[in-house]
Amino acid sequence: MTSTVARLSRRAAFTHLRHVAPVPPATAPPPVRRVYEQVERDFGLLAPPIALHAAAPGLLAAAWCILRETLLVPGTTSRRERESVAAAVSAANSCPYCVDVHQAAVRGLGGGNAPTALPAVLSPELIGVAVDFHYLNRMVNVFLRDSPLAVVPAALLGGARGAAARLMGRLAAREAAPGQSLPLLPDTVAAARRLPDDLRWAANLPHVAAAMTGAAAVVEDAGQRSVPAAVRQLVRECLHDGTAAPDDLTQAARWLDARLAGLSPTDRPSGRLAMLVAFASYRVPDSAVAAVQAGGHGDAEVLGLAAWAALTAARRHGDVLARAYEAAG
Repeated sequence: MTSTVARLSRRAAFTHLRHVAPVPPATAPPPVRRVYEQVERDFGLLAPPIALHAAAPGLLAAAWCILRETLLVPGTTSRRERESVAAAVSAANSCPYCVDVHQAAVRGLGGGNAPTALPAVLSPELIGVAVDFHYLNRMVNVFLRDSPLAVVPAALLGGARGAAARLMGRLAAREAAPGQSLPLLPDTVAAARRLPDDLRWAANLPHVAAAMTGAAAVVEDAGQRSVPAAVRQLVRECLHDGTAAPDDLTQAARWLDARLAGLSPTDRPSGRLAMLVAFASYRVPDSAVAAVQAGGHGDAEVLGLAAWAALTAARRHGDVLARAYEAAG
């Protein structure tokens, strides 16, 4: 059953992609192929939110590593609890693709619909899931179509949702041994690194701490290469100031333009895309990606820019959740 699903999912994984070229398994370089194989083995299918990173093999390994070690590895929380957090974060980030997938997993695990809001306080295991989905939602909103069910006719949608729940429930029932994704990370991050303060919530979860620290190193390196220094400074300043993009589209456009005004004309396309990914990924227009690509940035660099902005924002959300956990004692 699983091998059949895995084979059928390979083609579908790449039909969902936007803005970047697919890297099919048959032609993938060895580092990419190794990640694909473990994703299919442990997740049950080649998940498009992971496969979208394949043009940048280090980012592919990093994205899989944090998903696997937070969502798939068992601990003190149930898989249903972790899937519920994934669905709630996805709803908060207006990511219909991830909402559909993880609501289906919750229903398939026998729980009805997942809650649409997070509890006030999360345990470290669930903070890890939240951080991962704050990252993945942003990448999915930019690089995948709106939903895996987008092509299903309305009359058949109910049946398709039921089938998706049964499939995701079966796949989610499996467990993964901790730490087995870590060797997939690039050799440059294999050495032990100090856990950054904003990831301190993972200190008592060794496999999660290693995954987060290694993935953060990969993404930070990609950011150094793909995101201008002035843009990195702007995104960090806005995140730490507690900035939020207004809901009103006109006001949001003015808010963004005001913050980009201090950047050089050369840096503004990268700044616009990075800020949108960090603060309103569901509003990233095709033109924002195209403007970065027009500046000579290939798939790996566009992914690196988006991944840096997405994980920087996700880490900030994790820090806020960690402070609530610490305050609760």
